[in-house]
Amino acid sequence: MKSKKGNLMFLTQDNKMKWKLLAYATAVVAVIVALGVMWFDAPVYLAMRGLNCKLWGVFDTIFDAKMWVGASFVLMCAFYGKKTLESKPCFKNDKNRFSIMCFWSDFLLKTKNSYAFFTFCSVLSASIIAQILKVVIGRARPIFYEALGMTGFFPFHNDWAFNSMPSGHAVASFAGLVMLGMLAPRIKPFTWSLAILIGVSRVAIGAHWPTDVILGAFIGMVMADLVKWWLKRRSI
Repeated sequence: MKSKKGNLMFLTQDNKMKWKLLAYATAVVAVIVALGVMWFDAPVYLAMRGLNCKLWGVFDTIFDAKMWVGASFVLMCAFYGKKTLESKPCFKNDKNRFSIMCFWSDFLLKTKNSYAFFTFCSVLSASIIAQILKVVIGRARPIFYEALGMTGFFPFHNDWAFNSMPSGHAVASFAGLVMLGMLAPRIKPFTWSLAILIGVSRVAIGAHWPTDVILGAFIGMVMADLVKWWLKRRSI
């Protein structure tokens, strides 16, 4: 989905959202997910179980949504908090009652254009949406297919066993890695390859159905575009 200006997906290089394309893509993904639930989820899942390896377990830990949010926030604080403290004159005056306010305003100014800030906003917003959808959709995880032969939906179940769709790891990884790829185009092939590999791993370890990952990846990609578009519109 390349525009003539060279950007990917739904956001042009001059920061304009392609809303019509986004609507079409959403409809296509919805159809693919619906067909997958009915026809190819179970066969693909059963075929991929043999791909399980120790590497997938590493992905499971490192690329969890909480790790993404936590790591990006720590990076913001580490790289920019120290600069703020050292550069702001008001911190050298103990009598300045506005020193705390001064710190936070300058800290935000220094972080708002950083990769960590954009990634933090992308992953956090996408993960919140994903968690809401998990509860609303209430899809049973693959373990129930092996034990009971069922792939059912039980809406509004706030329980891990019924929070399969969408894949939280896929959402967080695509939201974070796609954002990094947009901010640093030279590493885009690496970020996309890693995001896809993480998605595959979620099916291989038996945590998700293929359509859980497809939907999660789409949500992550869309949120990366929307967050970048929204922040840039506000000159952040």
